[in-house]
Amino acid sequence: MSQHRIHSGLLIEPDGGKLVELFVDESQRDLKRKEALNLPKIKLTKIDVEWVHVLSEGWASPLKGFMRESEFLQTLHFNSIRLEDGSVVNMSVPIVLAIDDSQKNQIDGSSSVALVVDGNNPIAILTDIEIYKHNKEERIARTWGTTAPGLPYVDEAITHSGNWLIGGDLKVIEPVKYHDGLDSFRLSPSELRAEFTRRNADAVFAFQLRNPVHNGHALLMTDTRRRLLEMGYKNPVLLLHPLGGYTKEDDVPLHWRMKQHEKVLEDGVLDPETTVLSIFPSPMHYAGPTEVQWHAKARINAGANFYIVGRDPAGMSHPLEKRDLYDADHGKKVLSMAPGLERLNILPFKVAAYDKTKNGMAFFDPSRPQDFIFISGTKMRTLAKTKESPPDGFMCPGGWKVLVEYYDSLDQAENGGVSEPVPA
Repeated sequence: MSQHRIHSGLLIEPDGGKLVELFVDESQRDLKRKEALNLPKIKLTKIDVEWVHVLSEGWASPLKGFMRESEFLQTLHFNSIRLEDGSVVNMSVPIVLAIDDSQKNQIDGSSSVALVVDGNNPIAILTDIEIYKHNKEERIARTWGTTAPGLPYVDEAITHSGNWLIGGDLKVIEPVKYHDGLDSFRLSPSELRAEFTRRNADAVFAFQLRNPVHNGHALLMTDTRRRLLEMGYKNPVLLLHPLGGYTKEDDVPLHWRMKQHEKVLEDGVLDPETTVLSIFPSPMHYAGPTEVQWHAKARINAGANFYIVGRDPAGMSHPLEKRDLYDADHGKKVLSMAPGLERLNILPFKVAAYDKTKNGMAFFDPSRPQDFIFISGTKMRTLAKTKESPPDGFMCPGGWKVLVEYYDSLDQAENGGVSEPVPA
């Protein structure tokens, strides 16, 4: 772990020294909307809009917009970007916007384009643009370490996208909202920093997840807080930060995960006084050790100086073969060595499993392996689908009930609305 320094009430600086927010001044919004109507237009996909959101709030600071070629190449080949002052910031996944031949022809010499959704509604303007070749095979190979068919993000966002990339400075007309009942959880890096300051946090530790929280996760988070207090911090605050952008089809949808996370806080498994629950708006790549650097880097910009990393972060099964795509230990090893992440303290977590002698989740003790049960995500899903209860102490009852309701709703959808009632 890198050296930690205790700052009294001061949060870690964002990458590049300041948070880069890319919003148009409120007084200029109408003017920019009118300007956008007279520009060539690029229609954004749902994932493109998520990246506009990420860029606009400064999660990718110091990026000022979709990557130009020099930033794209540095990201692909070095997982980092060198700034004008010679310093290096981590940047491991390309944040790019693809266009096709007809869009490229339509732009025809213009130096700015409007980015639109729902017909012609402009949400941003990209200025001082640069168009360059989208070498998809190289991008995929370098980001995922394979070009095997069946990579979810590739199928969703790259394979059928255009053969050109367009970079430039982004001017976002107004903050991106989803109107899904969860916008109040989507705190920007500057809002999170304000909240941590309000709570007098002298350390912020982030936990990235895309799954429901069980008591093993909670054990890791509460144990991390204990370790930070032992180090001499007075008020470490947890950023419980589920990923809210694109996820693959078999992941539990965001609104169900948020409902489950709220129950975990309601049931007191995590302390609401020392926990900030917020949504990270990034899409998910499932690119293992490459992507986990992005997850860590973005949290620096939100004020986190500690990052909890587990086994196989951002990993998935190989799309063709019966094995994991990445080595389970490489994510935490890469994070501790990654260029531009030296300021972030990486906390590799110990493996938690169900301890039959304690009837609860505990850190695995290799001297008595027979006492532990590993409940995988697959096993958890099977139990929830069949309405069987997990062992007592695996997950708080309120959180488990939400999961059972979710799988029940899937059954209802598959069976045309007929389903067993959910046990209370």
